[in-house]
This record gives sequence, C-alpha cells and structure tokens, in this order.
Amino acid sequence: MRIAVISDTHVPERAEAIPEPFRERIEAADHVIHAGDFETPAFLEDVRDLASELTAVHGNADPAEAALPAVADVTLEGVTFVVTHGTLNHVEAAVYGHDGMVMSQEDWLNAIADTARARTRAWDGDTLVGIGGHTHRVEDDVHEGVRVLNPGSVTGADPAETATMMELDVEDGTVDVSLLED
Repeated sequence: MRIAVISDTHVPERAEAIPEPFRERIEAADHVIHAGDFETPAFLEDVRDLASELTAVHGNADPAEAALPAVADVTLEGVTFVVTHGTLNHVEAAVYGHDGMVMSQEDWLNAIADTARARTRAWDGDTLVGIGGHTHRVEDDVHEGVRVLNPGSVTGADPAETATMMELDVEDGTVDVSLLED
C-alpha cells in the first residue's frame, strides 16, 4: 500500500498550490495523511478531491470551520499511524515550559511520540508511527520507541527551504519511507 504523507500546505497565505508532481503522487496514493495547516476549508476540499482516502488533522493555521480533529489515527497493513499537527496543548505546554507554539526539536519529538503512545494505550501490537507537522522540518527518527515522521511542507512554505513530502510503502507491518523534494 502506498501512502502519501503531507503537511503545512499554507495555501493561499504562504503558497499558491501543491507542486504538480506532488499532486500527481497524492492522487495516485492509496491513502493520504495530512498533518495540518491547510489554511482554508476550500483548500482542505481540494486535498480531499485529490485523495482516494484522507486522514487529516487540524493545524494551528486552520480555521475552526475546517472541523478537523486535533488527533487522528488509522491502521493500514498492520501499521497504526497517529497524526497530530505537532503544536502542544495547554497542559503539555505547561509540562514542557512554554506557550505551545515555539518549541525545541526534542519537545516536538516528545509531543508526537507522547501523543502516539497516549492514543494507542489499547494498542494491539501493530507497528506504531507518529506523524506531525508544524515545524516545516523533515524528520524520520525513532524517539522513545516510536517512529516519528514529519514530511516538512508540501508547498515549501517558509521556513522550509524546499517543497517536500513523504511516500510510505506499507506492507505486513513494515514501513519504508521515501522523501520526495520538488
């Protein structure tokens, strides 16, 4: 199964559109995961139209009318993906000692891994992957036993230096990650 993982589109404020080669890959994917910051309900609908199946979460730049959850999970081919934008809620921000918007890489990794573990307390042993966005920085790391992915910004929105996304090949509980750049 091929999964397209994208985040931080920021259309129309910081970018005009997803680059065409990425749009084609999103359209061809069996499932699409978006880790937040569409910016408008209209652009959310654009991504929904591209995706055969979509799992998406609310980012800090998304309006309330987008009606997206803060955390979502989906299990595909024996892999459980827990998706959150990557900003901290007020309780987490108090624990980590800041406002929830500006954080270190370590805090971001903790937020994604902690959310994945908390969401899967009744986890049945599938491979666990936490996916987040927000930083526009590509990540593929194992943090405290959780594989943590950030596809960067699919449009190259500032502060990203280039447009990036991830393609995951998922089969029988294994995940192979490819980073794509435009």
